[in-house]
Amino acid sequence: MSGTVRAAVQVAPRTIEMREFPRPRIGPDDGLLRVEANGICGSDIEIYHGNIVMNPRPFVPGHEPVGIVEEVGERAAERWGVEPGDRVALEVVVPCRSCADCLTGAYQACRFRKFGHGVTGIDVAPSLWGGFAEHLYLSPNTVMHRIDPALPIEIAALYNPLGAGVRWAVQLGGVGLGDSLLVLGPGQRGLAAVIAAKAAGAGTVIVTGLSSDRHKLAVARELGADHTLVVDEEGFGSVADAVRDLTGGAGVDVAVDLTPMAALPITDALQSVRHGGRVVLAGLKGNREIPLVTDLIINRAITVKGAFGVDAAANRRAIQILESGTVPLEKLHTHTFGLDEVGLAIETLAADAGDDPAIHVSVHPGSATGGSR
Repeated sequence: MSGTVRAAVQVAPRTIEMREFPRPRIGPDDGLLRVEANGICGSDIEIYHGNIVMNPRPFVPGHEPVGIVEEVGERAAERWGVEPGDRVALEVVVPCRSCADCLTGAYQACRFRKFGHGVTGIDVAPSLWGGFAEHLYLSPNTVMHRIDPALPIEIAALYNPLGAGVRWAVQLGGVGLGDSLLVLGPGQRGLAAVIAAKAAGAGTVIVTGLSSDRHKLAVARELGADHTLVVDEEGFGSVADAVRDLTGGAGVDVAVDLTPMAALPITDALQSVRHGGRVVLAGLKGNREIPLVTDLIINRAITVKGAFGVDAAANRRAIQILESGTVPLEKLHTHTFGLDEVGLAIETLAADAGDDPAIHVSVHPGSATGGSR
């Protein structure tokens, strides 16, 4: 057993350094995870590029870790319901578990949380808070979920994007039996929203994308989307007009915007829902000011919700879908990289490296080399 742990540290925008840290000593209340895989999401791209600053200090990124519990203290094992050898998936937020928000189930709003996976600086002992590392420290208040070790790790690593689909489309959007849904943005979370909505009994699901997203839109149709729209192709009018044509003039019940850095899809979402419809905003815009016509919200009685992360209920439902084997999730995973290739992995998802289109990309610390499909 090595006394050190290798990890990828982001020290500046577009700058990742490989460093070694002392292997944490585990007591009765904490544990140590051997990271099998860590998925990459759109926010990782924006953080890597410097468009979003989650932490001004050097830190180990990676907020979608799944792996094997290698060490666990006696009290921690009882509290988490795990033992060495169990596979678990972690949530980003590490709450205090004691404040009013935590005690009433709103732990994502915890004002007293000090740590988070993939966002805490290496100056906070024991430094290993992110999933782009061989091992990750399990602090006493970590929120984790057991996941079937028989699942291929590439499928298990989809728990977070699929949880986002459940949370944003079904829990926040309220998509249910027979409802119609517009998904703006066919990335991994957009495709996960299709899966979650169809699993909840949605009727019509429409997905938008660009010409460069045609491969993703094809996957969306394979996963159950009823219609896909290429919004930048010649002759295309407006998203709202196309949606009304597809819904008999009514508009959709729910629209979810998952596009990064783009303002127009927010207006598209507001114009595409029916009177009294619901809009969920999940695509980060880099803290830019976005034009918003509030009269549109008022006059059409639209409910607008912001989507912050994935909670325990959504993660549990996502893991149930993963473990059911009923969805061809292998269509989502496109690239696997090793720990020394974190920068390349992020650039691949961002379409900044090579011509091989990516949907879901994950880093596997135990893999010597990566880039495979």
